[in-house]
Amino acid sequence: MIELGISNLSKSFGANKIFENVSFDVKTGETVGLIGRNGTGKTTIMKILMDKEDYEGEVFYRKGTTLGYLDQIPVFEQDYNVREVLYLAFEDIYKIKKKMKDIEDCLAGEGNDVDKLMKEYGYLQEQFELLGGYDIDEKMSKVTIGLQISESMQQMKFSNLSGGEKSKIMLGKILLERPEILLLDEPSNHLDLKSIEWLEEYLKDYSGSVLIISHDRYFLDRVVNKIVELDYDGAEIYYGNYTYYLMEKERRFIEAYNRYKENERKINRMEEQIKRFRIWGKMRDSEKMYKRAKELEKRLAKTEKLDKPVLEKTKIKLSSKVMDRTGKEVLILKEVEKSFDDRKLFYNLNLVLFLRDSLAILGDNGTGKSTLIKIIMEELNSDKGSIKYGSNIKIGYLPQEVKFDDEDTSILETFQYKYNITIGEARTELAKVLFIKDDVFKKINMLSGGEKSRLRLCMLMYEKVNFMILDEPTNHLDIDSREILEETLLDFQGTILFVSHDRYFINKIATKIGEINNKHLKFYNGDYEYYKNELQKQLEISNIRNNQNVKDKTKNKNYNKRDRNDKGKIIKRKTKELESIEAEIESLENLIKQSENEMIKCSTDAVKLNEITKEQNEKKNRLNILIAKWEKINEEIDRIS
Repeated sequence: MIELGISNLSKSFGANKIFENVSFDVKTGETVGLIGRNGTGKTTIMKILMDKEDYEGEVFYRKGTTLGYLDQIPVFEQDYNVREVLYLAFEDIYKIKKKMKDIEDCLAGEGNDVDKLMKEYGYLQEQFELLGGYDIDEKMSKVTIGLQISESMQQMKFSNLSGGEKSKIMLGKILLERPEILLLDEPSNHLDLKSIEWLEEYLKDYSGSVLIISHDRYFLDRVVNKIVELDYDGAEIYYGNYTYYLMEKERRFIEAYNRYKENERKINRMEEQIKRFRIWGKMRDSEKMYKRAKELEKRLAKTEKLDKPVLEKTKIKLSSKVMDRTGKEVLILKEVEKSFDDRKLFYNLNLVLFLRDSLAILGDNGTGKSTLIKIIMEELNSDKGSIKYGSNIKIGYLPQEVKFDDEDTSILETFQYKYNITIGEARTELAKVLFIKDDVFKKINMLSGGEKSRLRLCMLMYEKVNFMILDEPTNHLDIDSREILEETLLDFQGTILFVSHDRYFINKIATKIGEINNKHLKFYNGDYEYYKNELQKQLEISNIRNNQNVKDKTKNKNYNKRDRNDKGKIIKRKTKELESIEAEIESLENLIKQSENEMIKCSTDAVKLNEITKEQNEKKNRLNILIAKWEKINEEIDRIS
């Protein structure tokens, strides 16, 4: 079933046409990835779907469907904390709960139409249950733990959060609302790897339909089952994940290119035949030959001439300047330590980076990845330890946010004046990173984040750096720009150290992984997939050891049986007491469940309902007492053991 559909959609801003002839749909249960170069209108389509932009064409939804979209950070009451914002996802449920409470208050009074009130109360109770009113805490816990929204963050004022934190909270709120169609624009931004992996599992199990804009190719591979590639003149559909899209796009290009070549051969043959018939007609003065030539000309005029298919991706060519070779050991860190106030980020951190290594630094948010980069760059001092660079090192640094001293100058002026070279030489170098024709006259302050990164990369290559340090280099880059960056770094003959949460990028570039965990740096000699497999092996080994420890404890208890005879008797007595309490708890839980069923049956009988409610409360109080007693006895057994 089609949940939403788009047909012949076009959008312009004034005389500037963003896209046209866009058609695709999202069916029930589909998770669709919407991709395309920056500027092709992906976010504009999301806004059109939410009726926030005008358009030409047709947009339709299944009747009654609900949508959820994080387009901007809304403003809440100043005193709202994060937990209250998240609970707004259950606003409809709380409205029903309030109405139920009002009816309960009315039933406690006199002079009311009891039958009418009870009928309404029964209906509200049914709606409350259908909407999941009894599962609110469980749902909240699942999302807050998954997105790592801590208890302390939940108590913070929403207005005091950073932009990234606000986006994470609003993502959590939308997931709690569980609309039938989720519209997600870069949902993995502002999340660390653990939260992204949790979100992937959440979306894979999501019962509704999902439309996602994302530059995270690993995320797209794990989540989507359909790709829509948006371009200025339409949209191409691919029924698979991102890896399938890449293979299928190449297959379609080869197929289209073969059709184009066959079309060219066909046209050339017809043109040659026309030429021959005209020559023969002239040589033999044959009207028949001229007639044949005219027939072929008519056929040629009706023959469709196919455009030559072009793969749009153009590879960057590195500067021809030869970099100096470094020594075998490029960077050595010994027992490095760093703290801020009372918070220790890491200690006894050791690292040896060798020539042509490509090391990715991983770790949860706040573990000190960017701090480590700043220490290596000598922007921060370590508290303890030493840093030593190898011979002939020339460092090139690509930060998260690339800035230039004078951003009112053009690309060409910036490059030319920086290195005191001719316009021709500057244009030659800039063309290698795809700044061509009038692109070079763009002002720096008008460039996108990806374009600034590309310009900085061009400068680093021109300077012949042989040790590249990158801090989240794929931030703000579209997929094409990320792939251009990857191709550049794969051709780089020096050493690379980088921090990134882009798993696709890590998998392609890293030859080693260094993870900051428990304030230490642990190494894995492989790419991201190797690292994940090693973590899984460690988890399995840990589980085996835990099971073995349990067996060893049991064995030791048997060896010390005589010494523990008295303790054994006490534990035996306490265990019997526990069994008795457990039996009573089970009995009470069954009685409470029966009472709940009776409450539903007697929802129209106010007197009976009040009696059952009173008995229910007594049973729950007794249950709480028993559970507390059970916990106390268990603690006593643990102490004796």
